Amino acid sequence: LVFSLTGLGNHIWLQETEFPQRSSHIYAIMAEYSSRLSNYQARLQMPKEQLELLKKESQTLENNFQEILFLSEEIDVLKALVRDTRDGLHNHSVDADGGGDQDPMGTSDEEMSNLVNYILKKFREDQVQRADYALKSAGASIIEAGTSESYKNNKAKLYWHGIKFLTYEMPPDIILQPDVHPGKCWAFPGSQGHALIKLARKITPTAVTMEHISEIVSPSGNIFSAPKEFSVYGVLKHCEGEEIFLGQFVYNKTGTTIQTFELQHEVSESLLCVKLKILSNWGHPKYTCLYRFRVHGTPGEY
Repeated sequence: LVFSLTGLGNHIWLQETEFPQRSSHIYAIMAEYSSRLSNYQARLQMPKEQLELLKKESQTLENNFQEILFLSEEIDVLKALVRDTRDGLHNHSVDADGGGDQDPMGTSDEEMSNLVNYILKKFREDQVQRADYALKSAGASIIEAGTSESYKNNKAKLYWHGIKFLTYEMPPDIILQPDVHPGKCWAFPGSQGHALIKLARKITPTAVTMEHISEIVSPSGNIFSAPKEFSVYGVLKHCEGEEIFLGQFVYNKTGTTIQTFELQHEVSESLLCVKLKILSNWGHPKYTCLYRFRVHGTPGEY
């Protein structure tokens, strides 16, 4: 009888207890915390997405700024060329006509338009007029294992809400590209460094070209970080073998911005790799900047 009464009492108690309501309340609490956790995770992802967006925007702004600088340089050079051309035409007109009251230009609008187009065409052409086998877009590349470390500049960083997130430094392969706007250079610490270049194809090298910006367009007003003495070597056996001396030269910072040097020593076989060694710069104590280096020669086996 005692067992029967106890069992009946437990049965009634289980029926009166609101277990389903309590379970649903617990599930509701779990769902709320799960929702909060998802919100926190989404908030954590937002800075990463904003950071990537900021990086892209900063790169776009940088490209636009460099393009503006390039266009302003083109305009200045074009103005100078047109001015010199007008002076030359005026002098020619005076000499031919014995000086008179004729139009000093002596040319029609169409002729002047053709002249401007001709000047622009000449200005945009490659001044070297030689194939560059160290051009990145043609297939050349930098072998980092045989190249000096890049210069680390703590000031050259981009910030986002006071947090440094991107180091602003150019990779070594920037010297294999035609963009030579101010700042578009590879910097290495000190005045001595080297770069190992895998050419676009095997060639018998005959000359090299070094290019740097002029003091006129330099933001600092000088080019003390420009290379001065440098040497060039050919490298055998898959860019890891013997180095063959090809020549030593001096880049004149007061000369033209693009300077071509004929190699002093010939090689009897085609080379796929060339090493550029910078021996000194024009006085900068911390780093040296290379803008563009080209390699010319006779193509060998493809």
